[in-house]
Amino acid sequence: MRWDLGRSSGVQDRRGMGAGAIAGGGGIVTVVVALIGYFVFGIDPRTFLETAPTQQVAGSGAVQASACPEGDTACQFADVIHTSTIDTWTPLFQARNQTYRPSQIALYTGGTQTGCGMGQSAMGPFYCPADDTIYIDLNFINTLEKDLGAGGDFAMAYVIAHEAGHHVQNVLGISEKVQAAQQRLSEREGNVLSVRLELQADCYAGVWAKQSNTKLNWLEAGDVEEGLRAAAAVGDDTLQKRGQGMVVPDSFTHGSSADRMKWFRTGYDTGNPSACDTFG
Repeated sequence: MRWDLGRSSGVQDRRGMGAGAIAGGGGIVTVVVALIGYFVFGIDPRTFLETAPTQQVAGSGAVQASACPEGDTACQFADVIHTSTIDTWTPLFQARNQTYRPSQIALYTGGTQTGCGMGQSAMGPFYCPADDTIYIDLNFINTLEKDLGAGGDFAMAYVIAHEAGHHVQNVLGISEKVQAAQQRLSEREGNVLSVRLELQADCYAGVWAKQSNTKLNWLEAGDVEEGLRAAAAVGDDTLQKRGQGMVVPDSFTHGSSADRMKWFRTGYDTGNPSACDTFG
């Protein structure tokens, strides 16, 4: 992937700050946070919400977006990909007479405070709707390649674009509607809605891939396949087999490997967010 063709807009660089960094903006926890690798690490996304504070997170001491350190290619890559998601979704919203509220991206090591409570590296990359921020410990790049068998720069780009897809859902009010519906449903029925939400984020990641490549022509041979391998690697069935040796479909919250690949491909083939109606 020729990601150097993209532009940067800055990141919140909290690396080395420890777990005391405070997320800017704050807010009340309202929706389920997406945790890419929770089966690998044994963490259920709802546990994160249950332990999160219900009051606003203090905005004082917020880390402002800044340029990555010179020579820090992993930081620069995350910055460029995240900026590209903003550049992709802003005109797509404008075409529908809607306003896209840009997300932020925060890089950290170990743990950090967020608008959704304490974030930890073991959770994998996640999006917090309370502060519109994608949180990533860049060591997850090694996890993708060595533990999940999904190496390549576009695999990580897919992860960032997926989390940006959750931000799109938050801006559109989709996530809030799903969370409200889940409160009225059984756990199994709520899991079905969670899967649909995750698959839509995969589809939105595909839309980003198509739209950004149309603009920048930065994808190379094998990049889409890297994204598909990443989608397959984080399928519920694949992760459950790795983590517990058996598959329990009723407990799926992110979707099977086949479904995740299917919806990423749908978004990429069409480049159209309207094709991402996983709730239809």
